[in-house]
Amino acid sequence: MTRIPACWLLAALLAFNLSATPARADLARTFVSSVGNDANDCNRLTPCRTFQRAHDTTLPLGEVSVLDPGGYGAVTITKGMSIINDGVGEAGMLVSGGLNGITVNAGAGNVTLRGLTIKGIGFGGGNGIVFAPTATADLTVSNTAITHNAANGVLIAPTSNPIVRGLLDHVTLQNNGFAGLNVLGTNAPIGGIGVQVVDSVAVNNGTFPDGGGFLAQSTPGGSQTGVWILRSIASDNFSNGIVAFGGLAFIEVSQSMITNNLSGWLAASSGTIRTYGDNVVSGNASNEGNMTAVAKR
Repeated sequence: MTRIPACWLLAALLAFNLSATPARADLARTFVSSVGNDANDCNRLTPCRTFQRAHDTTLPLGEVSVLDPGGYGAVTITKGMSIINDGVGEAGMLVSGGLNGITVNAGAGNVTLRGLTIKGIGFGGGNGIVFAPTATADLTVSNTAITHNAANGVLIAPTSNPIVRGLLDHVTLQNNGFAGLNVLGTNAPIGGIGVQVVDSVAVNNGTFPDGGGFLAQSTPGGSQTGVWILRSIASDNFSNGIVAFGGLAFIEVSQSMITNNLSGWLAASSGTIRTYGDNVVSGNASNEGNMTAVAKR
């Protein structure tokens, strides 16, 4: 019987183990830094340079943490996860070339974005954030500035029949071309969309006639689409402060200011705007007063 040398067996075992080991171990928490490198593994001491690389290395339900100020590039999110800047300074991305800053195609899952700056710089920039889930999902955006995008600051537009929830908390939506927030239910029959806006500002948005600060849109064949606005400001928008367009769209607004817009509010094509009568509505070129032309609670 031929004897195999022990050194050959050891070499074979090592080769097998190396081939069976994954090339990369994804992490529950990853890190980005302005001095990082996308060839790194995104650990705390070896951070990545871009949000996309960190996203790709992060496990579902994990978190990307920002270590220092910087521009971290556009990112497409395909799983439930968080991108968090907890006060290290300005961190985010510049948007141009018809692209979006953050695109969320996460399927079912929860996505949280906090402490970011998403700014369009011309050259055909698209949307700041696009949330287009194909299954029941949640989006939370807080302490974030979304400005100068050619289309929308935040576009929430599911593409199938999910239940979609959103929360904007302390979000600034400024100088976006069509709308600060645009919640669009027309492409998601049967499902439902509910978005809460708290302590947020929509200013100088809506250069097109039907745009504005905060929009909810849905027509028959789409989803019931609602936006609840609390303690927020829609001011100096070039078209409308708030818009509910279509028979399945409604906005409920309370303790908020709707001031100095071309039109304070627009309830069109059977859209509904509800108010508790505790808002400040003043200085608008049209649709003034306490929204007496729409249903009140």
